[in-house]
Amino acid sequence: MGSSAEEFALLRSELAGTLDLVGIDLPGFGRSPASGGTTVEEMAVLVERAIGASGATEWAIVGHSMGGKVATVVADRTVSGANGLFGLRAVVLLAASPLAPEPMDEGRRASMLAWAADGPIEPHHAAEFVDANTAGVLPPDRHEQAVQDVQRADPRAWRDWLLRGSREDWSTTADPNPVPTLVLAGAEDGDLAADAQRRLTMPHWPAAELHEVADAAHLLPWERPQEVAALVRDFWTRRIAHGPVVPADQARVIASPRVSARTRGVLAVRALSDDPDATPDALTWQQLDVLRAVARIVVPQPGEGEVDVALRVDRQLAAGQGDGWRPDGMPTDVDAYRGALDVLGAVSADDLAAALEDVAAGRYRSDGPLDAEQLRVWFEDASVDLVKQWLAHPATMSEIDYDGFANGGDGVRKQGFQLLGAGQREAWEPEGAGR
Repeated sequence: MGSSAEEFALLRSELAGTLDLVGIDLPGFGRSPASGGTTVEEMAVLVERAIGASGATEWAIVGHSMGGKVATVVADRTVSGANGLFGLRAVVLLAASPLAPEPMDEGRRASMLAWAADGPIEPHHAAEFVDANTAGVLPPDRHEQAVQDVQRADPRAWRDWLLRGSREDWSTTADPNPVPTLVLAGAEDGDLAADAQRRLTMPHWPAAELHEVADAAHLLPWERPQEVAALVRDFWTRRIAHGPVVPADQARVIASPRVSARTRGVLAVRALSDDPDATPDALTWQQLDVLRAVARIVVPQPGEGEVDVALRVDRQLAAGQGDGWRPDGMPTDVDAYRGALDVLGAVSADDLAAALEDVAAGRYRSDGPLDAEQLRVWFEDASVDLVKQWLAHPATMSEIDYDGFANGGDGVRKQGFQLLGAGQREAWEPEGAGR
């Protein structure tokens, strides 16, 4: 509220080479007219249209304060497939307004409403707003730009946020969002400091991490652009950049009307990068490390970006998402995995491939909880699980030139496929890997 895309100018410079920052003025602020709509949903739609118009197929969304609530709604609608976008890889929330009503002192709300009651905000009130939301006095050039942004805010948009948008409650219908998320809070922020973010924002983001920015209050992009950029760069490099990227032409097909919202949402979640430091849910750390070693043999992934298929199988086991049956005499899936991985944990890395050959042939002997035949059956099922998790990733689908998911969207008429012969390709189909 009271800011514009200009507040990201310093961050844009700092993050050059890591992310290409594109600022979006929300309705009533900066150069965007309030006629675009000032409810949270109307602002979200404006942002979604801007993302779609950009043609970006690999993107993150950064939201500051009021924009944090809008960014969260956009991200939620992206992972559900509802808004027709694809390619979201990360979310960054700076002193974000939560999905629930924003905590705000009512006396301060009344004062800010009074500033815009009879027309544009006066310069001294704009300066008061900026100074109240910073830990120290901004450098003159930044202070001047921040004050000018407040002054040019549309009074209607200013009042609408204070009276309605900040009070909108989206938390009651929002499911937890699995997108990797960085939440930053100023140490001296009055209403939206780390404690408030921990209580109101973090529960919505199971894959989030929270950092407190010292010597900063609410206007983080103006106050600490270098520190914020360093945290964003580290987060992107450590959590996001290592994962496989869905090629642009495949991403555009997934975002097209040929793909249903439900399918698009499923693929959006599958495309998210795996956290290399994530705690396993069903296995121990040692068992997960062994499964990762097994996965490198069963599903070698040359080139840049790997799907952590072992971690995804761990999540599958924890959720009980097996195939619904098991051979007579075998323990439950999770117990079979634990027992087999404990046995293989005693094998050196150099000998693991040969040991798996013996396991597959039913001749591996051990003193563990599974006999040779049980180990053979487990390895057969584990190989299927690992390959399935690899094939399910939309980047892999592109690699193997598969686009069968694009057989019709949510419209009344399903487009389907017209060209079914070998080597034939529809005009809309991506070229794929050609192998």
